[in-house]
Amino acid sequence: QVQLVESGGGLVQAGGSLRLSCAASGSTFSISAMGWYRQAPGKQRELVAVISSRGSTNYGDSVKGRFTISRDNAENSVTLQMNSLKPEDTAVYYCNARQYGVSIQWGQGTQVTVSS
Repeated sequence: QVQLVESGGGLVQAGGSLRLSCAASGSTFSISAMGWYRQAPGKQRELVAVISSRGSTNYGDSVKGRFTISRDNAENSVTLQMNSLKPEDTAVYYCNARQYGVSIQWGQGTQVTVSS
């Protein structure tokens, strides 16, 4: 089984930056991709960014050009650098581990709040 521990998040003003980190432990050999999703109140959970073990990335349309995902395979960790934050980026952000397209674990979630 895989365990995910998230760190980062918090409160920032619009235009600011935050960094989220997620460390995986346990059966990390089973992970083929890691990523971040977010869920705002009253909205469905949506993709923010995902990165494969080979470094291929995919971003949600609303964050392209502002967010950058990176992965350290040796440390089994993934980082999301968020720049030019907007109030609409406010949400709970969840780390996700996937095995060949199937979600195998979620983090506990970390709150990101962007004030206008």
